[in-house]
Amino acid sequence: MNLLISAGPTREYFDSVRFITNASSGKMGYAIAGEAAKRGHRVTLVSGPVAIPAPKGVKVVRVVSAAEMAQACKRSFRNADVAVMTAAVSDYRPATKAHRKIPKLKQAMRVQLEPTEDIAAALGSRKGKRLLVGFAMEDHGGYAKARRKYEKKNCDLIVLNGPENLGAERAAVELYTAHEGWSRPIEGTKARIARKLVVAIEKLAAKTTEP
Repeated sequence: MNLLISAGPTREYFDSVRFITNASSGKMGYAIAGEAAKRGHRVTLVSGPVAIPAPKGVKVVRVVSAAEMAQACKRSFRNADVAVMTAAVSDYRPATKAHRKIPKLKQAMRVQLEPTEDIAAALGSRKGKRLLVGFAMEDHGGYAKARRKYEKKNCDLIVLNGPENLGAERAAVELYTAHEGWSRPIEGTKARIARKLVVAIEKLAAKTTEP
């Protein structure tokens, strides 16, 4: 299979040096990419700014902003069989960006934000027979919110996880599909979770190709 995987955070600059971001390390997406490559799949990894080495046998496309990630994912999705959207894309970006560093002033400063594109939903709207795996990071009401995202984004599988997984070596997730409902919690290193997820994707892909 050809897999597109997004990973890491995005940075949304409001002047030449300052930006809005989040605590994503990219470890989960990189682990999934590495595991998929080990199992013989062709992998394109669209990565935001991270401090970890690229997995062996994986094509890496490096981006910074949500807009750049959206463009790279749409381009790579043309040749993909499966898209796995692990990236923690910023939901908002500054409406305007100063071309130079804004000097520190004594008064308060306001930064107007505007929404970024929902990349997973954009891919879901054009996926056809391809598979889309979404990630839902929630700190409350996780099951209901993940189900809504699953439906809204036209996912085939969604992974529910929490903010405690950000940057950590270990994690806990649950998988949801319409046919099988919620899985039991999957806990352990991100490498272990990556193996479980890639196997689940392979099984899902096999089902979709059955006559």
